[in-house]
Amino acid sequence: MKMGDISYRIKVPLMFTLVILITASVVTLALTWRAYEELREEVFNNAVEIGSVLSNSLPNAMLHDDLWGAYRLVQAAEGWSGETSSRLLVVLDKDGRIYVSNRPKELAVTTPLRAHGAELARVEAEVLRLTGDLGPRPYEYPNDQRLYVILPMLSDGVAMGTLVIGYDRALFWPRFIAIVERVVVSALLVTVLLLPFGWYLGNRMVKPLGHLANCMSKVGRGSNEEITCDLRQGKDEIGRLGTSFQQMLGELDEKERLESGMLASERLAAVGRLAAGVAHEINNPLGGMLNALNTFRRYSETDALGRETFDLIERGLQQIRETVSALLVEANPRSHSLSPKDVNDVRMLLLADVSRKQIRLDWRNCLEGDVALPSTPIRQVLINLSLNAVQASPEGGAVHCLVENRENRLCLSVVNEGPNISREQKLSLFEPFSESATGNGLGLWVTYQLVHQLEGNIEVKSRGGRTQFVVELPIKET
Repeated sequence: MKMGDISYRIKVPLMFTLVILITASVVTLALTWRAYEELREEVFNNAVEIGSVLSNSLPNAMLHDDLWGAYRLVQAAEGWSGETSSRLLVVLDKDGRIYVSNRPKELAVTTPLRAHGAELARVEAEVLRLTGDLGPRPYEYPNDQRLYVILPMLSDGVAMGTLVIGYDRALFWPRFIAIVERVVVSALLVTVLLLPFGWYLGNRMVKPLGHLANCMSKVGRGSNEEITCDLRQGKDEIGRLGTSFQQMLGELDEKERLESGMLASERLAAVGRLAAGVAHEINNPLGGMLNALNTFRRYSETDALGRETFDLIERGLQQIRETVSALLVEANPRSHSLSPKDVNDVRMLLLADVSRKQIRLDWRNCLEGDVALPSTPIRQVLINLSLNAVQASPEGGAVHCLVENRENRLCLSVVNEGPNISREQKLSLFEPFSESATGNGLGLWVTYQLVHQLEGNIEVKSRGGRTQFVVELPIKET
C-alpha cells in the first residue's frame, strides 16, 4: 500500500507520534550531552583546584631538586589511602620528562611520557603543542582510558614544568548512567503521556476532512436534498472547505431545481397547449350533444327505461365536460383580494376529510389583512394541495398548513407525513393524469398552471417521511 493511499485519519496521528518521538529523542540526547559536559566541567574544575594548590608548592621543590618533597606533595594531593588510585598525577620538568608522579613504579623518573604507551604519547604531544600557553587546558581522545587536564606550573611568571592530571573514564560511568536513566525515564513518561493526546488531537483535526470526504462521495449519486452534512464552518482551511461545500450543495440544488423547472415547464407547456386544443375540440360537439339530448327529452315521449338511459347519458356527458373544463384552467384576476377569511374557509372545507381519516390538522393562518392577489385561484391552489396532503397522510398522521405574508410574497406551505416522493416521480408530478399522483392528477396540474399564471413558483421537498409543497407568489404593489 502506498503512503498516499492511507487515510489522513491514520497519517496525521502517525505524524504527530513521529514528531513526539523525534522531539523526545532530541531532548534526551541534548540532556545526556549536557550531563556529560557538566561531568567534564566538574572534572576540569577539580583538576584546576588541585593544580592551584600544587603550583604554589611544587616549583619550590623543583628549584631545590627536592624529589622526595615533590613526591610527598603529589601523594598528599592524591589523598593516598593505600589503594590503587584511579586518578593520575604526573609532574613534567621543562624538558617534558617525568619529574615525579603518583605511580613511580609505572612511570619512571626522567623518562618521557611517550615511552609509556600511545595514550601518554598523545598527551606529551599535546603538552608540547601548548608550550607557551600559561592557562589550564582540558584534553581528551575518544579511545583513551582517561580524561586529562594540563596545567603549567609557574614561579614568578616563569614556567617550571607541567602538571598532567588524568581521570579514569570509569569514574564517570556510574554517575553518567544514573543521569541518563533519569533522563530516559522522564522522556519515556512524557512520551507515553503525549502519544494518546497526539492521536486524539490528530483525529480531531482530521475528522472534519473525513466527514467532508464522505459527504462529497454522495454528490451525484442521488438527490442533493438527501445529503445531510453537519460541517464546521469557520475562517481556517477546514472551515472554509465546509463553507464552500455547503455553497456548492446549494448551487447544485438551485441548478437542479432550475433544470427540473425548465424541463417541467416545457413539458407542461406542451401538454397544456395540447390539452387546451383537445378541450376546445371536445367542447364544441359535446355542447351540441347535450343540447340535442335536452331537445330530444323535451319533445319526445319515452318510457321509464328510456328516461333512465337519457339520464345516464347526460351524467356521462357532464362528467366529460367537467374533466375538459379542468384542462382549461385560468386564473381569474377579477376576483376579490385574498383575505384571512378566505384562508379559514378552506380549513372549514377540509375538516370533513380530516375527521374521516382521523388525522391532525395544524392550520396556521398568519395573514392580518387583505393581500393584493386574486382569492379564487389561491383558494383553489390551497384546497388542491391540502386535499392531496390529507389523502397522502396515513391514519393518525398530521398535516401542517402555513399561510403567511413574507417580504412582499405570499407563502403557502403544506406538509404531510407519509411515503416519500421519489426523484423520478417528481419529474412528472405536475402533469395531468400522472401515475405518481392520486386521482387523475389534474389537481396538481391545475395547481401548477394557476401558480405559473400568477408568476409564482412551487417547490416540492420529500424526505424523512415528510413531503412539503411550498408556493411563493409575488404581491404586486398597486
